[in-house]
Amino acid sequence: MIRLPGAQGELRAYEPRREPGRGAQGAAAPLTSRTVFSAAHVVADPFADTTPDGPAAVDWDATLAFRRHLWSHGLGVAEAMDTAQRGMGLDWAGAAELIRRSAAEARAVGGRVACGVGTDQLAPGGADLAAVRAAYEEQLAVVESSGAQAILMASRALAATARGPEDYLEVYGHLLRQAAEPVILHWLGPMFDPALAGYWGSAGLDAATETFLEAIAAHPDKVDGIKVSLLDAQREIDLRRRLPDGVRCYTGDDFNYPELIAGDDRGFSHALLGIFDPLGPLAAEAVRVLDTGDSKGFRELLDPTVELSRHLFQTPTRFYKTGVVFLAWLAGHQTHFTMVGGLQSARSLPHLARAYELADGLGLFPDPALAETRMKSLLHVHGVAQ
Repeated sequence: MIRLPGAQGELRAYEPRREPGRGAQGAAAPLTSRTVFSAAHVVADPFADTTPDGPAAVDWDATLAFRRHLWSHGLGVAEAMDTAQRGMGLDWAGAAELIRRSAAEARAVGGRVACGVGTDQLAPGGADLAAVRAAYEEQLAVVESSGAQAILMASRALAATARGPEDYLEVYGHLLRQAAEPVILHWLGPMFDPALAGYWGSAGLDAATETFLEAIAAHPDKVDGIKVSLLDAQREIDLRRRLPDGVRCYTGDDFNYPELIAGDDRGFSHALLGIFDPLGPLAAEAVRVLDTGDSKGFRELLDPTVELSRHLFQTPTRFYKTGVVFLAWLAGHQTHFTMVGGLQSARSLPHLARAYELADGLGLFPDPALAETRMKSLLHVHGVAQ
């Protein structure tokens, strides 16, 4: 039994499960009905003498081991994305090193990897469109030279600089024309990053969607797919139905992913999700059920995970990374609960306690006893006697 704090400061008794959860090693067989990426977190070096605004200190061995865990289940890895704390603790120098190392590891084990391309090497404020283009080009060259697929991420600098939709079309058109291989375009909503409000040149999502589709239509051969992270299921469905033939929709909706991946008689979404970091083994199991044509069985496995996902991604949504890393620690994928930039402090103890309870209920911990011991150690540090 473990005593967990609630949102009002009360303590309640919880009895953890005893049977082992889903293990660290999965089947090698690839997923067939959907292309599925897990956006992966980075593991901080807990012994580094650093500060929240200093360069990220990364434990490379543990970081790459976690990617091997995801690949072992047949998932792709979406690297150096917001789940890896891009712009929230991981700077471009650290991201570039992460891209090189992860791409090399992917080649060694036969894993699939796609990497984020942005403009975060630019200092805040003062950039013009030429500087934004050059920053994107620099990062695109790093990703392409590593052999990974490129994900063109939304740019804070472009959002601050663009005068309207035409500037977005010009910058993205320039990048798509020179991309060596088809890329994934990422539309990240302001709930994940407030600096991206009004992206695609419009405060209204209907107008922004038209600009987004115009950019894709101008270069459909250079767009493998789009990742939509707007937490609006119907908008994603409407958008994917308007995509040119051959352009995929990768859901980034951590609130509604089961229904979007399952799809309907007019199509479905693939997946590129931060929640598939802690859900990796279960998500892969569910998609393998879907591979057999069993949509009902897929939903029966994945629907119960939505409560945990909505909890981790509750507002302020951008701090979901804290819960993701917390669960990786409880599951034994790393030896500590420390994050680059000190982001382990971004969620409250009651929030983390509820995350533990939900994850344990889903059977996400390969060793429930280890998870319980680690949860109790965190509670002890916070003064909660057991």
